[in-house]
Amino acid sequence: MSLIGTGFFLLTGNPNGRPFGVTMPKKPGIRLFQDHRPELNQPFADLRDEGLPAGEEPSSSVRPTVGKPRMGRVVLRRETAHRGGKTVIVVHDFSPSIPMPVIEELARKLRNACGCGGTTRQRCIELQGNQAARIRSLLEAEGFKVAGIT
Repeated sequence: MSLIGTGFFLLTGNPNGRPFGVTMPKKPGIRLFQDHRPELNQPFADLRDEGLPAGEEPSSSVRPTVGKPRMGRVVLRRETAHRGGKTVIVVHDFSPSIPMPVIEELARKLRNACGCGGTTRQRCIELQGNQAARIRSLLEAEGFKVAGIT
């Protein structure tokens, strides 16, 4: 009984006609450099620093200006849906590099400065009341770039 043509393979061969475990010989690779000389591959080997003018000494009196670190970009959004007609300002889109405790501390500062209630949910700060301008100025003072409602 012949198994060829029935979808079965014999243990002595594969569909290519070669026995199992036999590999094809490797093809010779293409040589990119016919004459391999290491001095050709080092273009800066002959450079010397002798005869160059001396550079300026760094001045210790010049200090970089240290300002408020940039915290990233946040977006303000005004919501009234599912809140009984009450207005809530949502601060969202915090950078993933800002940890949750920093967001919670910022929410506490914003609630105290605005004199309103609020909460943090899923890396968003929800503040009660329509105080978008005050919240924007406080966030900018903390180092955020603020987008969204004005």
